[in-house]
Amino acid sequence: MGVIERKGLVFVPEFSVIEQKGAIHVYNKGQFIEEIKFNFSGNYPELDQIEELVNQYCEQHQI
Repeated sequence: MGVIERKGLVFVPEFSVIEQKGAIHVYNKGQFIEEIKFNFSGNYPELDQIEELVNQYCEQHQI
């Protein structure tokens, strides 16, 4: 899974298959802003799940 860019923000997903947990790190101009945590099942999180979390973040922060 790669980096997602939206309106100047960079979203970097990472995950642990063993723990079935993931996080999306949010950056603005290279500076860390916050971490969006999530759980998933299977071998890796679905791209749709990550996209939805990014969309929700943007909507909540009016980006």
